[in-house]
Amino acid sequence: MDLATIIGLAVGIVVIGFGILVMGADLSLYLDPSSILITVGGSFCALLISNPLWRSLGIFRYIRHTLRVPNWEEEKIISRLVAFSEKARRDGLLALEDDLDEVEDEFLRKGIQLVVDGTDPEIIKNVLFNELEKIQERHGVGIKIFDDWGKLAPAFGMIGTLIGLIFIMQNIEDKSAIGPGMATALITTLYGAVMANLIFIPIKSKLEDRDASETLVKEIMIEGIISIQQGDNPRILEEKLIAFLPPARREAIKQESARD
Repeated sequence: MDLATIIGLAVGIVVIGFGILVMGADLSLYLDPSSILITVGGSFCALLISNPLWRSLGIFRYIRHTLRVPNWEEEKIISRLVAFSEKARRDGLLALEDDLDEVEDEFLRKGIQLVVDGTDPEIIKNVLFNELEKIQERHGVGIKIFDDWGKLAPAFGMIGTLIGLIFIMQNIEDKSAIGPGMATALITTLYGAVMANLIFIPIKSKLEDRDASETLVKEIMIEGIISIQQGDNPRILEEKLIAFLPPARREAIKQESARD
C-alpha cells in the first residue's frame, strides 16, 4: 500500500479545510452540490467524449496502481541473471531450459526461452524491446486519462463560474444577493483547481513513476539476456547490470557476490 498517496491526499484535504477555518469561514459555505455536479460530472462527461468508454470506465483500475507499491527486487533479478550467465558458460545455453519453470516473470522467461532456442541476439533484442514498448503504451493509457482529467476539471470549474455569473447578472437589481452569488459562482473554480492539482495531476505523476520503475526492470532484464546470449563473463555482466541501480544498492549486490 502506497502510504504517501493516501497521506498526501488526506493531509491535503485537511490543510485546505483548516485554512478555511483559520480565515473564520464556515466550511458549509464551500459545499455546493451544483458546483460538484458541474465540475465532477461535466469533466467526466468530457472525458467520456475524448476517450473510449472502456478506458474511461477503467479509472479505478489505474487508481489501484497508484495505491500499490511494486517490489521489483532488482537485486534479486540481477543475481538470477548472473547465475544464469555462470550456468550458461559452464553447461551451455541449453542448460538454462531446466530453470525456466522457476522464473515467475513472464518477460524474463520469454527472453531466456529465446536464448535457449538459439535465437539471434538482434532478433531477441527486437522482440523484447517491442514487448517493452507495448507495456509502456498500456501504461500510457492510464497516464493519458488523468492528464486529460487534470486539464478538464479547471475548465469546467470556470464554466460553473460563468453559469453563476450569468445568474447574478440576471438578478443584478438585488444588490444584497450579488456578494453571496459571486462566492457561490467562484466555488466551482475552486473545485476544479483542487481536483486537478490535488488529485488528477499527482495521480498522473505517480503512474509515470510506476512506468519508469517497470521500464528500468525490463531494461535490466534485456541487457542481462543479451549478455547471456553473447557469452559475456558473469562478472562483466554483473557490472553492466548494477550500473542501472543507485550506488547505495549496488554495494549490497557486490557484498553478496563476494560471499559467494
